[in-house]
Formats: sequence, structure tokens, C-alpha cells
Amino acid sequence: METLQIGDITLTWLQGGVTHLDGGAMFGVVPKPLWSKKYPFNDRNQIELRTDPILVQKGNKNILIEAGIGNNKMSDKAKRNFGVTEESRIEESLQRLGLTTAQIDTVIMTHLHFDHACGLTRWEGDKLVSTFENANIITTTEEWEEMRNPNIRSKSTYWIENWQAIVDQVEPFKEKHIVIPGIECIHTGGHSAGHAIVKMEDGNDTAIHMADIMPTHAHNNVLWVMAYDDYPMTSIDQKQTWMKYGIERDAWYTFYHDAFYRAIKWNDSREIVSELKRS
Repeated sequence: METLQIGDITLTWLQGGVTHLDGGAMFGVVPKPLWSKKYPFNDRNQIELRTDPILVQKGNKNILIEAGIGNNKMSDKAKRNFGVTEESRIEESLQRLGLTTAQIDTVIMTHLHFDHACGLTRWEGDKLVSTFENANIITTTEEWEEMRNPNIRSKSTYWIENWQAIVDQVEPFKEKHIVIPGIECIHTGGHSAGHAIVKMEDGNDTAIHMADIMPTHAHNNVLWVMAYDDYPMTSIDQKQTWMKYGIERDAWYTFYHDAFYRAIKWNDSREIVSELKRS
């Protein structure tokens, strides 16, 4: 498992599963001759996308960013459609670190689409229960509202199976929420109305988890946004803001979906100056 140090904050990537989604949808209006130079695709025009949560540890706190694809949450047809070739191994990953799901204090959900939220619940016999039974679950008020009351477009990604068992654990916030000193959730919108990012700062070190407004390293161009984005111009605006903020501070950008990089630092010319590759 790859790790990254941000001052006294330790980030460790867990194994949350693998999907393969349409490359055209992932890059929106960007022509294939351009995006295909940045990210490989298979014979079905799909690109490999991880769903790997990040364990964030500071002091005695164990915080998870995102929850993985889960286990046995999809039919065989859904697995084929979403190109699921590997399901979550979160418990196994935590065990290797000497932890259990019960020791997770907080789960930060940047948004609640199925590929981020399926891992929030697990099967116990024929009943779905909370995977992280002792954790408070942080997400934006808008995201939590849409999760429970999806519209005609979003009902395909906000699943009742992923929220009914965790209702008593969810702590929604409006604009900003400090999880612990140095770790802050910030509402951005863009990919969804309630989408948020996570900013981690300790001393002179900074990391920004842009979640799905920059799902892979190939999306670092502020104009390259997904067809899945509900509000693409908001994604562009927020990418401009947070790319400027991070590059000025020599920040790491961390990824949940990228199949090749866990984290990257860029300079003003968008050249990679530091990288943490997935092994």
C-alpha cells in the first residue's frame, strides 16, 4: 500500500475495487485524439478507474476519504456495465495496518455516487448494515438531500442500499467543515450539486483531494471535465480556484480513481514535479 506524508498527517491508499467506464463520458467534450494521449483505453473504449479510499491518520484519529465499491452490491449485469473487475478489500487492507472497520472514526464522503458510497454498507446475512459502525459520516447537506431524494437523472447513481443503514451516522454540513485541525471539507458543487473536496494542511505541507472534479491526473486541464458532471461550468470554476491555490503552495493532489498515480505535484506549466505512483 502506498503512503504519503503531509506534515504529521499520514495518507495510505486502501484497496477499494476497480471499475472501467467509457472514456468519452469521462472526458466529456474533449476529443478522443487528445484525451487518449493522456490516459489509455481498452477495446471497449473504457478506461480503468480505481475506487481506492484513502486512510488519513493524524494523532489517534483514523479518517477515511471515500468508501470504495463495496462487495456484492451489484448484479452481474451492473458489474458488466460498470466494468467492475475487482470489489473492495477494505477490511483486508485495514487488517494489514493493524486496524478494523470499527476503529474508523470518520468517513468523509466527497459525494455519494455509487462508486464512492457502495462501501458504506455491507451484507450481514440478508440485511445491510453499516460497514464503519462507529464512524461519523461527513457529507454536504445538498448531497445528503439528493441521496435520499434523487431526481430523474441522479436516481441511477444514488442508491437506497447505500444510505438506509447509515442514517444515524451522517453529519451534513453546508459550506465548510473542519474534521480535525488541518483537515477540512469544502463544498464545491460541479460534479454534483453537493460535491466537496478535502484540504489537508500541516506545517508547510498541503494536499488537496479534488475527488471527481479532477478524477485522474489527465483531468488537470481545468477545461477537461466529465460528461457525468451535473454542473460542468462550476467544475471548471472550482478547478481554476483550487489548482491555483495548490500550485502556489506546492501542494500534492491526491486521487481516488486514478489507475496510475496516487498523488502528484504540478508546477505552473502543469508539468509533474513530484509523483507517487500506484505500485
